[in-house]
Amino acid sequence: MATRLGDHMRQRVAAFGHMGPAIVQSAVGAGLAWTAAIHLLGHPRPFFAPISVLICLGVGLGQRLRRVIELVVGVSLGVGVGDLLVAWIGSGAWQLALVVALAMGTATLLNGAPLFVAQSGSSAVLVATLVPGAGGGGLDRMLDALTGGVIAIAAVALLPISPFTLAARHASAVLDALSTVLERAADAIERGDADLAAEALAVGRGTQSTVEDFQQALVTSKEVALVSPLHWHRRTRLARYQKASVPIDHALRNARVLARRTLASLGEPTPPPVSLAASMREVSEAALLLQLELAAGRDPVLTRQALTATAGRQRPERLGFSADVIVAQLRSIVVDLMLATGADPETAGAALAPVEGPGTTTGTTTDTTTDTEN
Repeated sequence: MATRLGDHMRQRVAAFGHMGPAIVQSAVGAGLAWTAAIHLLGHPRPFFAPISVLICLGVGLGQRLRRVIELVVGVSLGVGVGDLLVAWIGSGAWQLALVVALAMGTATLLNGAPLFVAQSGSSAVLVATLVPGAGGGGLDRMLDALTGGVIAIAAVALLPISPFTLAARHASAVLDALSTVLERAADAIERGDADLAAEALAVGRGTQSTVEDFQQALVTSKEVALVSPLHWHRRTRLARYQKASVPIDHALRNARVLARRTLASLGEPTPPPVSLAASMREVSEAALLLQLELAAGRDPVLTRQALTATAGRQRPERLGFSADVIVAQLRSIVVDLMLATGADPETAGAALAPVEGPGTTTGTTTDTTTDTEN
């Protein structure tokens, strides 16, 4: 119990460390938006200004520039519809329901984006309930929203989350998962342990959200690097992660197929040879080396060399159906990781040992259909 509590607290502290820069952005941006709307625009209660900052920045990953545009237009639409109807039909329960329905319906017809529609509806609610009697017209509230959007962009530019650190952290999670799948599959083959193979498969199948987080982190990192002059010099380093993202995803998908076939092979009369475990560990170590080189911001030359050496030893043999599939998937992972280092497809494919005999091919063979069926 104490161990679980300690692990939970460490996870919460780590999460706070990750979210710290976003919290600072949001807090400082909200305060600046409130101050600017009061002293520059002369609005006594500019609650839309800090609200728009918080929605634009959020406290997570996302396409912030698009959020700013959707927010400003959505607030304007909601405020406009709300002001018009409230002035005409008054306020009350049925009037509120009508205002929200018309604002959200209009937003859906114009755009349909969830944030755009939600913000139109919530703005209409504020206009129909809190705003009457508070002073200030619809134009003032539109200006407040615009002020908050501009300050949100400024917060991203002047108080940026490090885009490189963000991308590196999520890429490391994906490559760690890939390495873990291969290591546990190797242990399973060495020990003839089906439970370890099942663990490897479970790790692989539990990584979809990790991959999606990595892809979203790349979107946010690219956006921050575009907006913030402080991080323009990091674009080359980020480009390496952008180029590596799809091959790394493919490598992890191939690792899932490898783990499933490893589990199946351990129940067969002729299990895969123990020599396959050493090859899996070589590829696992190459994945960790790629992680280190990308995080260091350098061209992953050492990873490419290690994979080239490993690829030359991945020669298909007639070892039995399951073992042959494992070898084929391992060859595919090698090619995927070679591509992730920046190698072109021809170089990556040529690094593999030549195929002898019919029925075996080089290159990537991501078997996502089979993986989702099991």
